[in-house]
Amino acid sequence: MPDIRRAGLWHAMAESAGLTNADGTIGETIYGQMTKRAAQLGAVNLGQGAPGTEPPAELIDATTEAMHAGFNQYAPGQGFPQLLEAVAAQRERDFGQRVDPAEVLYTAGATEGLTAAILALLPRGAAVVAFEPFYDSYPAAITAAGGSLHTVPILPDGRGGFAPDWDLFDAVVAEVGPAIILVNTPHNPTGYIFSADELARIGRAAEAADAWVVSDEVYEQLVLTDQAHVPPAVAIEDTSRVVTVSSAGKSWNTTGWKIGWVIASAEVREAVQAVKQFLTFTAGGPMQIGMAAMLTGGSGFIEENRASLAARAEVLVPACRTVPGAIVSTPRAGYFTVMDFSALTDLDAFALNDLLAREFSVVGIPVPALCRPGSPAHSAYRSSIRYSFCKSVADVDKGAQMLLALGSHLKQHPEALRASG
Repeated sequence: MPDIRRAGLWHAMAESAGLTNADGTIGETIYGQMTKRAAQLGAVNLGQGAPGTEPPAELIDATTEAMHAGFNQYAPGQGFPQLLEAVAAQRERDFGQRVDPAEVLYTAGATEGLTAAILALLPRGAAVVAFEPFYDSYPAAITAAGGSLHTVPILPDGRGGFAPDWDLFDAVVAEVGPAIILVNTPHNPTGYIFSADELARIGRAAEAADAWVVSDEVYEQLVLTDQAHVPPAVAIEDTSRVVTVSSAGKSWNTTGWKIGWVIASAEVREAVQAVKQFLTFTAGGPMQIGMAAMLTGGSGFIEENRASLAARAEVLVPACRTVPGAIVSTPRAGYFTVMDFSALTDLDAFALNDLLAREFSVVGIPVPALCRPGSPAHSAYRSSIRYSFCKSVADVDKGAQMLLALGSHLKQHPEALRASG
């Protein structure tokens, strides 16, 4: 049999995403690993960012009606017109981004949208500059396109907040001359929201490098503070170089439906569609119609979901802050809080997460798993764990109780975690 490791791109993509084990075998993503570990130990799983609450009943009903109405065969390659028109209207209504439906492309979730955009727009051998930590699909897609990933850290400020290293951003862009600058706002896992001025700065850098700006905006509706989400396509003067990627999964608790979209000028949208059509071609016909009804109808679910997330954050974050010496982030958007244990232990986040899973029955995601080994971000987050408050109310309550127990234990035994190393 031929050597499977020499067969195509799979091994290089897996390695770039950090899935290669020491013996050369391929492991699961960090999200799958932690979900499995929580199940093995009977621990509460605050790892993967999958909602623990359901989508609205009216969305289920609208999708069921679409099935009965016959939307069960192949959808058009670009997506059903109803969805394209609804996305265009939603972007202008919510964010002031003027979009023609001809500029919208349905994708099977944002991951496919990002991958198709990178494959379509990144020349072989060219560079991508992204902010770190990052979603693990980024390096895999860049590797598949034959490009190289260069990162700029979003660093903790020591007070529960974060900020990009803008000096390093300028230096990296000048050094590598990227073909794409990839921006995730609101950012996973920090919840950092790029301001309009910061995005305009990125736009100017992209123009100087003649680069595309690809934006990952899946948490666009889940802002938990007064700072508004600003799409790069609104803040950047040359909108023709901006490719917007988003989805309904996070906002509508439908991550399993894979309803995403790419927004770009008609010419660029056609280029991305040329790649996407050979990935899934199309999918989720009835779900597209159901989601179009929700985006058009102005359901109050988005506001309810945002309030529910904020309430769950108000349970989990204060519990995290009972751990003496830990620095706990204030979630500004999204699903997560980041907890820095570096003052308490010499353990790295992987060993610490396993220890807390075994002894305190709570599992998160080690933040270094979302960073490049040896990078400034990897060092800065060496002992940081991401905890999700998007889980069910019961799971968040249980996780908070476990973290309260950890805090109580460390008040009595302040060297406990350090001694465990």
